[in-house]
Amino acid sequence: MYDADQLHNKATTLRIRTLEAIHKAKSGHTGGSLSVMDILVALYYGELPAGPIMKYDPKKPGWEDQDYVVLSKGHAAPALYAVLADLGFFDKSELHYLRQVNAMLQGHPVHKIPGITVTTGSLGQGFAAAHGLALSLKLDKKKNRVFAILGDGELQEGIVWETAMAAAHYHSDNLTAIIDNNQLQIDGFTRSVMNVEPIVEKFESFGWHVIKVRNGHDFDALLHALEKAIVTTRRPTCVVCNTVKGKGVTFAEKKAGYHGVPLSEQEMKEAIPALERTLINNDS
Repeated sequence: MYDADQLHNKATTLRIRTLEAIHKAKSGHTGGSLSVMDILVALYYGELPAGPIMKYDPKKPGWEDQDYVVLSKGHAAPALYAVLADLGFFDKSELHYLRQVNAMLQGHPVHKIPGITVTTGSLGQGFAAAHGLALSLKLDKKKNRVFAILGDGELQEGIVWETAMAAAHYHSDNLTAIIDNNQLQIDGFTRSVMNVEPIVEKFESFGWHVIKVRNGHDFDALLHALEKAIVTTRRPTCVVCNTVKGKGVTFAEKKAGYHGVPLSEQEMKEAIPALERTLINNDS
C-alpha cells in the first residue's frame, strides 16, 4: 500500500512530467491539470484496508471487470496522461509528443487512447456519458464503479444538472462525481463569472450523498471520502474537493492566467526544482 507520503511523492513526480509535457507542446492547460493531480493519484494509486480504490489492468485496457474514470473536465488531460503512462497503459515517451499532429495524446481525452473510455472535452457531456455507463453496468448487474471528475466551472453547464437529476432518480450508487473545486476558470473566479455555489447543497437537493473534502490535496482525507463513497448505497455520491489551481507551482497558484498556458522556459527553471524539493526523503 502507498502511504500518504508516497502518494505525495507520486503526485509531485507526475506534476513535473505534466509540466514538462505541456511546456514541450507549447500548449495545454496548466492550472487545472495541477489542481486535479492529487485526485487522480488517490483514485489510481490509493488503497484501503479492503483493497485498491479502483480495479484496472494496464495490460488489459477495457478489461470487463475494471472500474472507470471519466475526466469530464477534459482539458486537464495532461495530468491523466501522466498517470496512465506511469502505470504502463502506454509508453512514457508518448508524453513528449503531446498535442502534436498525428500523435496519440491530444489536447482532450480520446477513447482510442489505452486507459481512456470516454472522449471528453465539451464540458458536462463527460458527466452525462459517465452516468450512462454507470446505468448500463447496473442494468447488467455488474459491480464496476464509475468515477466522473468535473471542474467547478463545468457546473455552469445545464447538462450537469440533468445528469444529477437522472442519477439520483435511477439510484445510481455505482457513480461517484468528484468536483475539482479550485474556484477559478479561464475568465476568473467562478463566483464572478457565474457563481456555482453552494455546490454541496445543490447536489444534496438533487438527492445525492455529498462528502466535502476541505483540502483536496490531503491524501488521507481523499481516501476517507472515496471509501465512504464506495460503500454508499441507493444513491450516487458527490465528493466536493476544495483544491488550488496551479497547485505546487507557487507563482501560478490561485491565478486564472495559468488556466490554459504552458510555463515559460524561465518559469520551468523555477518550478521544477521547487517541486523536486518537496519530495519527501527524495523517494518518488
